[in-house]
Amino acid sequence: MAKVLIFYQYYCTPKGSWGTRYYEFSRRWAAAGHDVTVVTSIYDKSDLVPRGFVTRFDIEGARIVAMNLVLSNKHGALRRMWTFLLFSLLSCWYALTLPADVVVASSGPITVGVPGLLACWLRGKPLVFEVRDLWPAGAIETGMLRAPWAIAVAKWFEKLCYRNASTVVALSPGMAEGVTRVWPDAKVVTIPNAADLDLFHPGLAVPEAIRAAAAGKFVVLYAGTLGRANGTLELVDIASELVRREARDVEIVVIGDGAERARMETLARERGLGNLRFLGKLPKTEVAAWHAVAAITLCLFKPYPVLATCSPNKLFDSLAAGRPVVNNTDGWMRDMLDRTGSGVSYHAGDAREAADRVLALRDDPVRRAAMSTAARDTAAREFARDRLAIEFAEAFPR
Repeated sequence: MAKVLIFYQYYCTPKGSWGTRYYEFSRRWAAAGHDVTVVTSIYDKSDLVPRGFVTRFDIEGARIVAMNLVLSNKHGALRRMWTFLLFSLLSCWYALTLPADVVVASSGPITVGVPGLLACWLRGKPLVFEVRDLWPAGAIETGMLRAPWAIAVAKWFEKLCYRNASTVVALSPGMAEGVTRVWPDAKVVTIPNAADLDLFHPGLAVPEAIRAAAAGKFVVLYAGTLGRANGTLELVDIASELVRREARDVEIVVIGDGAERARMETLARERGLGNLRFLGKLPKTEVAAWHAVAAITLCLFKPYPVLATCSPNKLFDSLAAGRPVVNNTDGWMRDMLDRTGSGVSYHAGDAREAADRVLALRDDPVRRAAMSTAARDTAAREFARDRLAIEFAEAFPR
């Protein structure tokens, strides 16, 4: 059994409203006998409540060290960069002092590579570098990183992380390909985000208030970040197209928060859209209940090639809930939905095509039921958390 030290800035349990990858993995690793410590910060979608600058929690066998550095997708780029850098610098203390047989640095932000590299270089600890987003490719494609010198430094640091890692964990096949393009000698394993088969379930008992709110509606659910990369302004256009087609029974329910939410709500009011409901951030338990009453779900991103490599929590939640997914990305997600029969895709930005997909599924309950079964089966067969936690632990250097 190993002492596992993890640097990850977005730790959250199901009581929060964010992905629970490291909550799920760390408690499973602890139950298997590993000694697990997670060094994290305070994400505004997390349920961690700090009691000082550094708060220590014991969560189902894993030690959580949380620094009171608040992260939010609503923060501007400079503030977020400062938070990332400060976390990485302060984490160096833990990289040099906490017991560890293996160090896991989970990026983004890629700055978590700093404590990981320090533990590798100065203490000889093997580094597992996890790529949850391809960076700086994403920042370059979306225009967030433009200065030639900054791009050069970012690419140098990315290569440094891959070159020094004993293992690189990628969250999708597209990310794995992105890593090997940068460093062909990298030892890469693909371990996607996972499906919570217990929390999300087609037969979940739903609170009466949620069931009543969904009564008589064909609920199309979007549950995820409303950020600049997510293409969520497209939801307003889809809702407008459904109104134009007089699809009065269809309601788009939006769960989540982010930089685009205010603009979305303003546009919805200006267009008089009564078929677009914003619920804000909700605990994962309530998100699961909304999945149970939804007919289908939406998985959206802006049409940048790098975003087609994403491994979004909302996709795996939908599969676990047995809900057909309407997706607007190319790449591995489209391929997987086609291969498994778990959903359909359309071209990003095409609200008419999106409405076509939604209404076709509304009008074909037999096909929808088959997709629902396929989605749950796919979640259990390919993305179960128990199996993926074991695969990840097997990637720890011995």
